[in-house]
Amino acid sequence: MKHGRIYLNAFVMNCVGHQSPGLWTHPEDESHRYTDIEYWADLARTLERGRFDAVFLADVLGVYDVFEGSRDAAVRNAAQIPVNDPMLVVPVMAQVTKHLGFGVTASVSYEPPYVFARRMSTLDHLTKGRVGWNIVTSYLDSAARNMGLVKQVSHDERYDIAEEYLEVCYKLWEASWEDDAVVLDRQQKIYANPSKVHDIGHRGRYFSVPGIHLCEPSPQRTPVLYQAGSSTRGRAFAARHAECVFIIAPTVAIAKTYVRALREEAAKIGRDPNEIRVFSMFTPIVGRTQAEAEEKYLDYVRHASTSGALALYGGWSGIDLSQYELDEPLKYVQNEAIHSAIEAFTTMDPDKQWTVDEIAKFIGIGGRGPVFVGTPDKVADTMEAWVAEADVDGFNIAYAVTPGTYVDFVDLVVPTLQRRGLVQSDYVADTLRGNLYDGRRYLPDTHPARQYRGQIQAGASHLGA
Repeated sequence: MKHGRIYLNAFVMNCVGHQSPGLWTHPEDESHRYTDIEYWADLARTLERGRFDAVFLADVLGVYDVFEGSRDAAVRNAAQIPVNDPMLVVPVMAQVTKHLGFGVTASVSYEPPYVFARRMSTLDHLTKGRVGWNIVTSYLDSAARNMGLVKQVSHDERYDIAEEYLEVCYKLWEASWEDDAVVLDRQQKIYANPSKVHDIGHRGRYFSVPGIHLCEPSPQRTPVLYQAGSSTRGRAFAARHAECVFIIAPTVAIAKTYVRALREEAAKIGRDPNEIRVFSMFTPIVGRTQAEAEEKYLDYVRHASTSGALALYGGWSGIDLSQYELDEPLKYVQNEAIHSAIEAFTTMDPDKQWTVDEIAKFIGIGGRGPVFVGTPDKVADTMEAWVAEADVDGFNIAYAVTPGTYVDFVDLVVPTLQRRGLVQSDYVADTLRGNLYDGRRYLPDTHPARQYRGQIQAGASHLGA
């Protein structure tokens, strides 16, 4: 293994059910408590006990209304609706932990970067440097319509917007305030030195932000940058900007294809491809014996919702599978939704044809990612195999039931991985980036964000600011 250990995130959402539609009906599932502050505090404590690197919080700003041309299946099955704001649970979890990180999904499509940059800096301050940003461009037409657009912006233009959005955020986070701008001098009555606080002067195609960042520098300045784009355009964006990339691949062969293409893209533009931490999603169902694990899995399957699964897939892919026969294979369709959600079940693996019925069953437990069913040793073996074969660095671990899936994983699988030397026994740093990168606090100087430090401060000095 390149990095000496496997990185672990818990993949959750501020909603009921998340990746396993219908499992909220299981008597052991507590995801209906997502509105309860104690639910999030308890989950955070469990994950820190298991030495997870971070909680990765998904989000959507719309409803899944493609299946049967209606939102009814999503609403009936709580398929990521209702859904609350992911950012607001972070301080709750930070308050009861010291090291656990928080990767927050936020879209570049619907909130000005000037406002968003302040929200993230605030979270980075309050968590003492434990925040990451999962950069998404939003794929739901329903979100676009509720934000006042006629329809969703085209797939590739969303990435053009994202490039400029990041440029604005980088300037605000990295360059507006110099490291020593805050002097906190009570004698001289100077909190911050105005000559060390700079306008960013941004004028672009999509955004105009002339002024300064509203926040003093936070512990990491720029949050850890996650990205989940697996399309060609998304991959190029990730190769340039991302520190961590989240992929969803139903098989190890498909994961390997994604990861190889991503690392090649990064190498092409001069980045060290092994600097990127790739997290693949899976759902563990663990038993003390194989029979117990399989019995648990079959029990979960009985609670899975076919219409909920097809509602989720409709939102991800933009394809209404109610128009297909159950035994009909899915064919590739080009649209403005998540390209990889279609490719994974059509073109990515030429040896496999997925029917609608197979897709619904697959998504019913664990969404588009695989399910690992077995003893702690078997689950650990499978994780090791994915690291070796697909070249992933870690996993975004989804749940079938919560908190049970995580309690089982922390109590049974984590000790097994620790005995093998594959999962950290203790945290190495106080910040999220520090834990992922051996104590590093800031982005490396080779990252495109860091170029703005010199440019803006030199420009301000030239103007006598």
